[in-house]
Amino acid sequence: MATEPETLADGERTGTRSGPRAGIPGAVLALGVYAAVRGAGVLAVAVAAWWTGRSPVRVLGESWDSVWYLRVAEYGYGRTQIYPGIGSVQSDSAFFPLYPALIRCAAAVLPGSPAVAALAVAWIAAGAAAVGVHRVGAHLLGARAGVLLVALWASLPHALMLTLAYTEALLAAFAAWALYALLRGRWGWAAGLAVLAGLTRPTGIAVAAAVTAAAAYEIWRRRGRAPAAVWAAGLAAPAGWASYVLLVGVRRGDPLGGYFAVQSGWGSRFDFGAGALRSARHALSGIGQVELATTVTVVLLTAALVLAGLLAADRGIPLPLLVYTGVLLAMTYGGAGFFESKPRFLMPAFPLLLPAAALMAKARPRTAVVVTGVLAGLSYGYGPYLLLASGVAP
Repeated sequence: MATEPETLADGERTGTRSGPRAGIPGAVLALGVYAAVRGAGVLAVAVAAWWTGRSPVRVLGESWDSVWYLRVAEYGYGRTQIYPGIGSVQSDSAFFPLYPALIRCAAAVLPGSPAVAALAVAWIAAGAAAVGVHRVGAHLLGARAGVLLVALWASLPHALMLTLAYTEALLAAFAAWALYALLRGRWGWAAGLAVLAGLTRPTGIAVAAAVTAAAAYEIWRRRGRAPAAVWAAGLAAPAGWASYVLLVGVRRGDPLGGYFAVQSGWGSRFDFGAGALRSARHALSGIGQVELATTVTVVLLTAALVLAGLLAADRGIPLPLLVYTGVLLAMTYGGAGFFESKPRFLMPAFPLLLPAAALMAKARPRTAVVVTGVLAGLSYGYGPYLLLASGVAP
């Protein structure tokens, strides 16, 4: 994806084109770009909330699934909500425990409501994720492309989810740094971060899959003579995800199937994409009234498939990134449930943007600025709509 790079002192790479501004560390510049893009997005949501007479903190911190996380943080698990009309039985056991635990810790030291603590955790995680995304991009494509990768990621239509009291930012942080640790051969860090990712949300298993696949390849490459750290990382990586799934299953009297029964109560199950195809066909048929969010979801899922094809076609992409992205795509497209939430599920799949970042790194700086500005502007309009006007869960 880039010409032969020059190795830097910190292990990153710089391509043949110019990198970040002289004197500004790449990670600092990437974090500044992320903060500027998403800060404007938060401001757009805040203005829209004020305009409609709503509290920006409540819109950002107490919308949709955020309420479930806050209740778990305050009162622990045990809430079930039943909707007889649609046959839905929603249990808070569907939500993994790490984010609520962090909210509880933050609430103990921060003033304000639990929503403020939840937002603080999400925003800090998003900043950490931005730096991790930059590290991965810079390592593979060069310093300039690493910054552009962050800019693209922060400008996505659903990037507002990184500034809500949701778990996408936390998962993205663990994933980005785990993948970077694998690129640098730091197996212990990769496994530990994979365990934390597995305690964050169901799709955290994608991080564990990347670590285990990388370990398996290393063991095969060395014909079984890989260091003990490699074996340990491959075995330990799924522990976080598996421990919570088994715990919920034991509590429900079905160790292997209990958690998946909880997800089924929410309408979430793996149907190999049949539900997603039905929703897409309905959106494209023009029959009846179709939410804008539904149509946008079809467009974004199609774009993600194109980007996935470009990523898979690049032989320079390391195996862990392919496995991580592939598992996220399989879970997103193959899972039934809330169709309009699927672009949110792909927010941590930042490797999909590597081909676009590589292309932008070769273009003139003005072109990169214009592309990022247009994407960010669209997200500033779409974010408030999604939260305040769409009527469907993001």
